[in-house]
Amino acid sequence: MDHTCGSADIWSGVVNNSDIFCSPGSYCPTTTRRVSCDSGYYCRMGSTHQMACSKFSTCNPNTATQNMHAYGALLIVALSTVLIFIYNCSDQVLATRERRKAKSREAAARQVRETVQARERWKIAKDAAIRNKMGMQDQLSRTFSRRKSVKQGEQTKVFSQANPDTGNSLLQPPPVPPAQSSAATKGQKEPSNLTKMMNSLENDPHSNEGFNLQIGDKNIKKQMPKGRQLHTQSQILRYAYGQIEKEKAQQEKNNNLTFSGIISMAQEGEEVVTRPVIEVAFKDLTLTLKGKRKHLLRCVTGKIMPSRVSAVMGPSGAGKTTFLSALAGKTRGCTMTGSILINGKPESIHCYQKIIGYVPQDDIVHGNLTVEENLRFSARCRLSADLPKHDKVLIVERVIETLGLQAVRDSLVGTVEMRGISGGQKKRVNVGLEMVMEPSLLILDEPTTGLDSASSTLLLKALRREALEGVNICMVLHQPSYTLFRMFDDIIFLAKGGLTAYHGPVKKVEEYFAGIGITVPDRVNPPDHFIDILEGLVKPSTGVTYQQLPVRWMLHNGYPVPPDMLHYADEISASSSSSNPNLAIKGADEASDKSFAGEFWEDMKNNVQMRKDHIEATFLKTKDLSDRRTPGVARQYRYYLGRIGKQQLREAKSQAVDYLLLLVAGAILGTLTKVNDETFGSLGYTYTVIAVSLLCKIAALRSFSMDKLQYWRESASGISNLAHFLSKDTIDLFSTIVKPLIYLSMFYFFSNPRSSFGSNYAVLVCLVYCVTGMAYALAIYFEPAPAQLWAVLLPVVMTLIANQTRDSTFMKILVQMCYPKWALEAFIIANAERYTGVWLITRCSSLMNSGYNVSDWPICLAVLIFYGIVARVVAFICLIITQKK
Repeated sequence: MDHTCGSADIWSGVVNNSDIFCSPGSYCPTTTRRVSCDSGYYCRMGSTHQMACSKFSTCNPNTATQNMHAYGALLIVALSTVLIFIYNCSDQVLATRERRKAKSREAAARQVRETVQARERWKIAKDAAIRNKMGMQDQLSRTFSRRKSVKQGEQTKVFSQANPDTGNSLLQPPPVPPAQSSAATKGQKEPSNLTKMMNSLENDPHSNEGFNLQIGDKNIKKQMPKGRQLHTQSQILRYAYGQIEKEKAQQEKNNNLTFSGIISMAQEGEEVVTRPVIEVAFKDLTLTLKGKRKHLLRCVTGKIMPSRVSAVMGPSGAGKTTFLSALAGKTRGCTMTGSILINGKPESIHCYQKIIGYVPQDDIVHGNLTVEENLRFSARCRLSADLPKHDKVLIVERVIETLGLQAVRDSLVGTVEMRGISGGQKKRVNVGLEMVMEPSLLILDEPTTGLDSASSTLLLKALRREALEGVNICMVLHQPSYTLFRMFDDIIFLAKGGLTAYHGPVKKVEEYFAGIGITVPDRVNPPDHFIDILEGLVKPSTGVTYQQLPVRWMLHNGYPVPPDMLHYADEISASSSSSNPNLAIKGADEASDKSFAGEFWEDMKNNVQMRKDHIEATFLKTKDLSDRRTPGVARQYRYYLGRIGKQQLREAKSQAVDYLLLLVAGAILGTLTKVNDETFGSLGYTYTVIAVSLLCKIAALRSFSMDKLQYWRESASGISNLAHFLSKDTIDLFSTIVKPLIYLSMFYFFSNPRSSFGSNYAVLVCLVYCVTGMAYALAIYFEPAPAQLWAVLLPVVMTLIANQTRDSTFMKILVQMCYPKWALEAFIIANAERYTGVWLITRCSSLMNSGYNVSDWPICLAVLIFYGIVARVVAFICLIITQKK
């Protein structure tokens, strides 16, 4: 059938030529005959035959449309039931799966504990048997030695009396004939198994001979799978728990070592696993805000070393977090002078990004994941790609054990709206995210803030175990107890202005401050006392001021003193306590008066420079010296899919609400906007474009606006940005397919258009794909509140523009750029193609008045998809360049 408009100059409309059409409710089999529709049939305007009603619809006589409200009612009931089920039972699937995994894990742990207990019982029995055997041998040897000595004494006496010249040759026993010897051997019994075992224990006391204990159905000693043989989850868990129990036993053994035991362990050459070493040295490190002559750090010199735990302390505003950010290469908008050496070489810290862990001050953890899921994802994406699966599981289990998170490993971390684990446990999970990647340098920003003394001690013990493997650990510390303070190896005290007041071993800090006249009073915590002095709250009786402490440290170590601080050096050398400590600092910090235009121009240049530095840091490519090959984009994409899929299941309630809103909107709009034959239902489709755009955009904002902080942290640690973006877009494709189906299930059967369900569905899928990409860009670039405002305004404004007359070139271009124009054109063309026969006379008139072409339906869909792809590209670029300031 020809669906083109032909070559007529003027087309006639249905309003002007209604006489040539059959009236609604009747059909015209010929040009001269009109027949009313029967009951059970319906006849639209211009029909040539009557059409039967659907199964669940009703048609009265002389009706133009079929009543399909029964379809709508059934669909509403069915879909509402499904949505209610999803709303109430969405998280039960994951909960059931987690319970099954927990049972398997508990069974593996119980089996390993039974094995360890059996080994301990065997060791105790073996030691007791060895002691009894040795005691019995000593007793028998003493008894027989006494008897033998008495008998030999008597024989010697007899022989010496009988033949004094015989000598000692008579003392030798006579030789035994071979036949007699063999007969005696045959007459003896074979040694029993117990005797053999005792003999082997005597020859090698440390052997495990005889330990053949069956636990369950397997011999743990001999049949434990090795390395690549670990396939099932239970085997991997047994391997991990077995290694953890072994490490516990070894640690207990090391704690109870005597001096001889240490010498023995050194002789055995016991292997200690170490990681790549990172030593960070810094000299005259100074950070100054661009555009403002304010020092955040100044003349900081020292180094932090591997296998040591260092703490950074000081009053508020002393630059502690800034110092750690400078070491980690995370400072922006500052001018840095001085030098930072990595392992004695002037290399960028970014070259070792894959083996550096940075724990932020805030607990940036995914609240809708469990503790184990958070840790496992970090381990999968950041450990070496060549590391076997069972070793990754072992690392995660070891961190959970070390941080004391066993009881909450299957609990959701929680958010502000959803209750989860406690604050102290969340802080430990925050640290564990970096521990599972086995870093060589671990930087922590106030990890003990908000923790009680017991939790802080537990966390620091875990960090000290990391330090035993060669990890360089540095952290900001606030108000530690004296016990916790003594657990550190080194301490850095920063004074106001980012100046160093002390940097050295913790054991010598009290000695140093006592040497300059600052002693700690009785019953006062030393670190709190030193902080009070650096803050200026406590003044030492010796006249030392807190402004002089950094200068005293410089003079103590022979560091150069800045020119504007030389007067403090003069005060110290003159020992003059009458000097004014608040003497105005002259020199470099004096700012000359500038005009308003000069200050404005200076701020503009600084803002441009900061943006330039930010973009350069984003696209900075450095040589990788970490010697670790992490998983590629494809594997991280797979890990992301699993994680985001779980998050979507746990947030299925919000998804169900989105579907319910679409369901209600479809029913209301389908009821209020009936299809008009003159306009092909353009009004209803206009409302459809606005409603679907609004609901789908606002829902899509959650994909990237809810976890920006988590993304910034993961991106800074080296996890793929592309895998993160593609995985979210892939998961959202499910909504892109389902949401049009839900909306049309109401709108189509209530409005009853002439176009097919499939053609309407195809247009809506392309529309949802387009607006979802736009929502991504809005969510990434704007804050949540402005993003929601833009998501509401854009569909309404663009739809109004799309319906404007195209009387100028600018308006034509502007209308072409609006996506609602293409969606409306696709809907109307799909509906117009169903008007055949005599409708060809008027169909082309309506299309041409709107500027649509009946053959452009595939082009409209292609344009919508193209807009969606372009919006996603823009969103991904925004994702890369808009990092945390």
